[in-house]
Amino acid sequence: MASSETHVGVVVTIVLLLSVHQVTSCYSSIFSFGDSLADTGNILASDGDSAGAVSRLPYGETYFHRPTGRYSDGRLIIDFIAQAIGVPLLRPYLGGGSDEDFRHGANFAVGGATALNGSFFRDKKIDVSWTDYSLQVQIEWFKQLLRSTPSVSG
Repeated sequence: MASSETHVGVVVTIVLLLSVHQVTSCYSSIFSFGDSLADTGNILASDGDSAGAVSRLPYGETYFHRPTGRYSDGRLIIDFIAQAIGVPLLRPYLGGGSDEDFRHGANFAVGGATALNGSFFRDKKIDVSWTDYSLQVQIEWFKQLLRSTPSVSG
């Protein structure tokens, strides 16, 4: 019994590896939106040393050996996705860069970002002083990048 289970496991693994290879060759860039779960350094680029714990060790210590602005000591899910499809780790949009830096995508996620605009919270008298980088702001950045970077929009 164990032998046939092993063969089935090997076949399933090979099929999965083949299907992953087919999927990964289809994509050449990633654009990420969100909050701290996907922020690869936008809050650090925005706030610098006042970004809090993400601007100093141990954040980033284990994998990157320096603070990166990620809300993690290591990689985030978006980092694993980029590596799985064979593109470079996503550069934070607010970190700036050249057309070439954004050829494989960009990360617009910012720690503390909300789905709704800051004006919604202000109208309801809810304090959102932690950030004003809502999803709408991130989408506007994306549109700006598409207009200004021919290698992304082309």
